[in-house]
Amino acid sequence: QVQLVESGGGLVQAGGSLRLSCAASGGTSSPYFLTWFRQVPGKEREFVARINREGGITYNEAAAKRRFTISRDNAKNTIDLQMDSLQSEDTGIYYCAAALGPRIPRGPVDYDYWGRGTQVTVSS
Repeated sequence: QVQLVESGGGLVQAGGSLRLSCAASGGTSSPYFLTWFRQVPGKEREFVARINREGGITYNEAAAKRRFTISRDNAKNTIDLQMDSLQSEDTGIYYCAAALGPRIPRGPVDYDYWGRGTQVTVSS
């Protein structure tokens, strides 16, 4: 059983920055994929950025434009998401998700564990 705990959310003005963190614990090995999703009320969870155990990274188009940076510390079993140039459309609950195996996840259903989320609010 893997537990994921997110931190670092908060209220920030448009153009500002936030750094989210996710700590993974439990399980017999570090999850292969660790991923950030965002969800706003009434919409499905949206993929933001993903990093695998070898450091391979994938961003959604908006995250890349926003100059988001995902990073991973395998020794500490943590990932971070540095979010710069935040805009109001980045507002939402950010969830950390873990996929244990090496098969590339295609959507939220392919993830094995989820954190409880951290709220990010960007005021314009």
